Amino acid sequence: MANDIFSTLRTYLGKVTDGDKSAAQVATAVNQWMREGGEALKVKIEDEVERTVSKMGFVKRGEFEALKEEVARLKIEPKAPATKKAATKKAAPKKASAKSATSKKASVKKSASKRAST
Repeated sequence: MANDIFSTLRTYLGKVTDGDKSAAQVATAVNQWMREGGEALKVKIEDEVERTVSKMGFVKRGEFEALKEEVARLKIEPKAPATKKAATKKAAPKKASAKSATSKKASVKKSASKRAST
């Protein structure tokens, strides 16, 4: 990069010496060149920082704040009632276990009555 700066300055200095450009034109051109170079460097640095931070598992503050607001909103909103399928599925195992418990009691009574009769 240092070579680029020096070669650009030499080029502009040669143009001023030859009378092709005035000192003000050269200064304007150099300022523009430096501004463009600075912007390009800034973009490269931001990209590298974002890539590195992402690899580390961090998130941007704006993304975090948005997620925090969404969680707070979800806590405030009333919970939606369960659908019929979900309610049926939850109730079905209880009924099945009640039936199995009843059938177990009946089989125990039958076993006890068989023992008593023999």
